[in-house]
Amino acid sequence: MAPCTQLHPVNPQSRLIAQAGDALRRGALLIYPTDSCYALGCCLWAKDAQDRLRHIRQLDIQHDLSLLFADLSQLSEYLKLDDRVYRLLRGLLPGPYTVILPATHDVPRRLADGKRRSIGARIPDSAICRALLTELGEPLMSSTLHLPGDDLPLHDPEVICARMEKRVDGILLGGEGSTVCSTVVDCTVWPPQVLREGLGDGGALRAALGL
Repeated sequence: MAPCTQLHPVNPQSRLIAQAGDALRRGALLIYPTDSCYALGCCLWAKDAQDRLRHIRQLDIQHDLSLLFADLSQLSEYLKLDDRVYRLLRGLLPGPYTVILPATHDVPRRLADGKRRSIGARIPDSAICRALLTELGEPLMSSTLHLPGDDLPLHDPEVICARMEKRVDGILLGGEGSTVCSTVVDCTVWPPQVLREGLGDGGALRAALGL
């Protein structure tokens, strides 16, 4: 695939999505838009790409990464949901929330919190991101495109291409990104706790919790 590929933000071209999916299956590290910030991502098994991601972000192995899913059905294959959490997520997702949930054995141990076996999960409300996840048929390991030393995540497509095209295997562009990350909600406890305020609608979250 081309180093920088422009996709329609609402109706992404299926041919270009298929090319990106093929690249990921070969172990590529890509950049793509979500419903909040642009992100770096790769397949769960792609250790070399994961190492490159951590090198770019300067993250050590203790820093938790998130998993991106196409829908709740796919999410439930990798993370444990009880009925209360399922109802909550059905009201919030897709959307700009990262939810912390217990991991199943399908999540590699090196990706989940070693003590609690938990991990952050997202179902972004982004046509490009969800088309890519559907094409791939499995989750992506993901991290915000926020480079060391920068005050904000990279969000301008021209700047992203200029700074990143030689550091990753492909860049999917879908317009200007946000500089505000997702809201993080810990769903390993009840009631869930908001760990970080972000783009997520606090009113929608309170309504979903019945507060």
